Amino acid sequence: MHTLWKGSISFGLVNVPVKMHAATESQEFQFNYLHKACNHRIRSVKKCPSCDLEVETADLVKGYEYEKDRYVVLEEEDLASLEQPMSRSIDILDFIDLKEIDPIYYQKSYYLSPEETAQKAYRLLCQAMEESGKVALARVTMRSKQHLACLRVFEQGLVMETMYYPKEIRHMDEVEERVVPTEAELTMARQLIDNLARPFEPDKYHDELHEQMAQLIESRVAGKNFKVEAPAKGGKVVDLMDALRASIALTEKEKGKLELGDAKTGVKGTDPEQPTKDKPKSTLTPRKRTTKRAKGA
Repeated sequence: MHTLWKGSISFGLVNVPVKMHAATESQEFQFNYLHKACNHRIRSVKKCPSCDLEVETADLVKGYEYEKDRYVVLEEEDLASLEQPMSRSIDILDFIDLKEIDPIYYQKSYYLSPEETAQKAYRLLCQAMEESGKVALARVTMRSKQHLACLRVFEQGLVMETMYYPKEIRHMDEVEERVVPTEAELTMARQLIDNLARPFEPDKYHDELHEQMAQLIESRVAGKNFKVEAPAKGGKVVDLMDALRASIALTEKEKGKLELGDAKTGVKGTDPEQPTKDKPKSTLTPRKRTTKRAKGA
């Protein structure tokens, strides 16, 4: 697994050298702009409108616009001086309960694996955190930005979630006029939620648009046509109570089929009246791109 960053976890007087790896990856298909006449890829050109010249990367500097069309230039040395003190350290600030952190704060997940000399200290930290039921709130600097982060145990190892700071979270505007539902509506809504409640099974969910995109690309490469069936449109909701009743009736029927499937086949979630049809799945996956920044991390 590619190493994005090397540093150490620091708490108290304990220092655990670790390597950072991406815990997730984008499965989006990346498209390029081509010249319609010849299908050759278009090149991005950096051009100065004032000098009317094409500018090379080496000729670029970073500037902050503090007033309209007025910039202050910051040298790479200036920016580097700010990140150096903490650029290779994940400093644990506090240990807290995971349930106290709302998911809105999370940005991206990274795996932390130990260096060869830190196997015992790493395992000690994992086990102690798991037994205490706590997660670590930490601070780390990556790519010239200081992040708040959460360290927790996942699959017998450590995963780090970078987080937004409170000032980066936008709050929902207060609703001027609040509509209060009736007790009957609340009762039916709770029943509908109960009917749709299931244990979390990650493999159950998949990106249908991604699969269709893969099939579309494969069909075009093979010179074939591909047509996506239009999804069935839902009926017009005239009355909230009618919609709740219809939804409950539908979910009760589906729930009965699932329970019947469990009892007759022993396979969870199988409907014996509807034989499963394995849809052909595309094996096409988006090409991975390694950026210069990742290489030099």
